[in-house]
Amino acid sequence: MTRSQLEQLFSTESAQLEKLNEMVRRSVEEEKLLTEKLKEFEEQHPGFQSRVADKVASFGGSWRFIISFAIFMLAWILLNIFLLTRPFDPYPFILLNLLLSTIAALQAPIIMMSQNRKEEKDRQRAISDYMINLKAEIEVRNLHSKLDLLITEQMQTLFEIQKTQIDMMDDMKDLLMKIKKSDD
Repeated sequence: MTRSQLEQLFSTESAQLEKLNEMVRRSVEEEKLLTEKLKEFEEQHPGFQSRVADKVASFGGSWRFIISFAIFMLAWILLNIFLLTRPFDPYPFILLNLLLSTIAALQAPIIMMSQNRKEEKDRQRAISDYMINLKAEIEVRNLHSKLDLLITEQMQTLFEIQKTQIDMMDDMKDLLMKIKKSDD
């Protein structure tokens, strides 16, 4: 086998590696597209009502709310029982009950709106996680097929190189036999 044939084998090997490199480059670009889509979802700005609902739910479900509400209730009761000669809400505290009912009636739907929004975010995250898992599974399968292709092509190239080496060894053997016969 000649030098040009060996160079051709090595160029074939180089072309195979370049093809594999291009496949990897395309896979990386596809991954960037998917992560950019996920970042876009995370960076979406909620509307005014959603932000208010989130803040009310955040405050309504905190110790700060519980403590401040307990202080407000205690102040209301103490003011109407002990401090005022003519209380504006005498004992059974009908006005206080009305106020509490109104707060509960308004707070509940606002908290539910916030929970619905968080549920939608969770649903979108679950879809994103599913897409990432699916993409990873596809990438693993692609990598397996690429490796199989690469191994097959490399084995074929190695067999061709080995055949070339055997042919060269046979040529050398024949040459040595000729030299030996000419010496005898």
